[in-house]
Amino acid sequence: MAPLETIGVVGAGQMGSGIAQVSAQAGFTVWMRDLEPALLQHGLGRIERDLRRAADKGRLRPEEVPAVLERIRTTTALEDLAGCDFVVEAIVEDLDAKLETFRALDRICREEVILASNTSSLPITRLAAATRRPERVIGMHFMNPVPVMKLVEVVRGLATSDETRDAVVALAEKLGKTPVECRDSPGFVSNRVLVPMINEAVWCLYEGIAEREAIDTIMKLGMHHPMGPLELADFIGLDTCLAILEVLHEGLGEDKYRPCPLLRRYVEAGRLGRKTGRGFYDYTAGR
Repeated sequence: MAPLETIGVVGAGQMGSGIAQVSAQAGFTVWMRDLEPALLQHGLGRIERDLRRAADKGRLRPEEVPAVLERIRTTTALEDLAGCDFVVEAIVEDLDAKLETFRALDRICREEVILASNTSSLPITRLAAATRRPERVIGMHFMNPVPVMKLVEVVRGLATSDETRDAVVALAEKLGKTPVECRDSPGFVSNRVLVPMINEAVWCLYEGIAEREAIDTIMKLGMHHPMGPLELADFIGLDTCLAILEVLHEGLGEDKYRPCPLLRRYVEAGRLGRKTGRGFYDYTAGR
């Protein structure tokens, strides 16, 4: 497989911008695509803030900040990713949206290009089947926040080739990550374990077993978690947690994965966590 020089990232949200950042820091030219210029500017702003914070803490030389930013190009046209050597999809956790994106990328990108998905729960085999290159489709699930977290779940679909797996493992390592392979199953490993725990914490709140601060404090002090589950849900996004639970519930068919009604109610109300200013906690006015 030819050396990778240019990486395409579809999506400029929290995950997409993080993937673009670590790719540019590793020396790759990056094309970051989203639907609107405002979304791209927001993603670039997030990257610049994170880079300057890293420079202030001595983890990055100040002169590296503009050099990294110069390697990131933005576009609203998916066709601009046609010259990329590798593409990672990091859009909303919605199967139909991802299928549409993979069909389009399959038409646009050269036939030897690997198409990876940062999906946190959806089936890689299903995404691969939407393309004419299922052997070159793979899951590359980064953890949030991408610049900090070391793990990348590498998920092979039914047809994913050894060559594709090896290329993704090598890329993850070049990005400074630790790749760990797992099977294509709903939620993979990370979210099959993590999100039901979050859901159970929401049930505890819903049933009045304890207040939100008590639930989070018990898990932080008792289990040595850096964040309590409700605080973590706000950080991930309650809509994302709900989407993952629905994939687990439908895919595995067990009632233990049924989303708590309180979680669904918060999502319907637009209380999605930090990104909207309010979830289980209130983040407005600096709170």
